[in-house]
Amino acid sequence: MSLRDQVESLLPNWERWYPSLFDAASDLGLIKAEVCDPGSLLLTRRHRKVQQQAADAHREKWGGKAQD
Repeated sequence: MSLRDQVESLLPNWERWYPSLFDAASDLGLIKAEVCDPGSLLLTRRHRKVQQQAADAHREKWGGKAQD
C-alpha cells in the first residue's frame, strides 16, 4: 500500500487541510524522523558506500580480487 493510499484511508480529503502528502503523513504518524549519526550524512561517506557496493556486486558477478 502506498503512502498516499495509507493517508487517504485514514483521512479522506486530506488535501483540504494539508499542503503536502508529507505533512499529512507526518501528522498521522505514518512517517517519523530518525536520529542518525551526523557523519552518515556526509556525501563522501555515502558515495564511498555506494561505490563499494557496486565494486562488490561486480566482483560477485565477474570475479576478481578486492583492492585495498
